[in-house]
Amino acid sequence: MILINLLPHREAKRQLRKRAYLVSLGIAAAVGLACCGLWYTMLQQMIAGQQTRNAFLKNEVTNLENQIKDIATLRAEIDALQARQRAVEDLQANRNVPVHLLDELVRQTPEGVYLTTIKQQDQMVTVTGIAQTNERVSELLRNTAYNSAWLERPELVEIKSNTVTLATKEQRRLFDFSMRVSLKRPAAPGGAASGVPAAASASAS
Repeated sequence: MILINLLPHREAKRQLRKRAYLVSLGIAAAVGLACCGLWYTMLQQMIAGQQTRNAFLKNEVTNLENQIKDIATLRAEIDALQARQRAVEDLQANRNVPVHLLDELVRQTPEGVYLTTIKQQDQMVTVTGIAQTNERVSELLRNTAYNSAWLERPELVEIKSNTVTLATKEQRRLFDFSMRVSLKRPAAPGGAASGVPAAASASAS
């Protein structure tokens, strides 16, 4: 016996294929949404982690800036203390400079030379006096140039002869002179000579 299917089988197969396509499309959409959600969640976690690190770095930068300010303040205080120390040391050293100056001039002045005025301005000393001969003045210049620990670079400003009448009515020829000489500090036992101090003006006659 032959059976004949009179139902629209092609339409039924078409509906089955359409239903399978829609199901597969829904599954693909669901998988795509799940992947997007997972990726979004991962991005949010990464952003949150980076924001946490940024906040930590910002906090550390603020701490470092505060430390740098403290260091700058300490450095300024150290510089101020060092400046005060140098000022005290200079005052202590300069207090004895006039004494050393007069003592050194006494040591280096040869016989036959008499100093009349001594004036000091900063590191320059101006000396005037009377000498018996030109050679005595030259000896004074040599002594201050080569034999003095406190004096250097002597310079003869002026020298002129002058006839003087003594108490015995004897006339004698003398030489009035003026010279400049620079002050220096003697070399320390373990180092070189330091700069010349700025001392107060001194005068003697």
